[in-house]
Amino acid sequence: MNILVSVLLFAGVFFFAIGTIGILRFPDFYTRLHAAGKCDTLAAVLVLLAVALFNLQDFSFGNLLVSLKILAIGAFISITSPTATHALTKAALVVGVEPWTKEQKLP
Repeated sequence: MNILVSVLLFAGVFFFAIGTIGILRFPDFYTRLHAAGKCDTLAAVLVLLAVALFNLQDFSFGNLLVSLKILAIGAFISITSPTATHALTKAALVVGVEPWTKEQKLP
């Protein structure tokens, strides 16, 4: 169980790091938001799954309820994060933020 929890935690940290690198490296708002939205959602769900499994090592009814609440938080994040990313992207498009093109120089 500890190995599975460790793998999930390391995978979550890996995806957080990849998302951070994407935010720093991509040229415009839309691609940065894409990197943040995809990687952070997956990373948060993986970390929460690891915490829920770790909590179940000392199995009791109370720990089961806590783990179910943690999984519910993960489900909530997996629904709300892409929705928020879509709303931010649509708002930026309405305001007039132009996407980066190959003709533009990188900052």
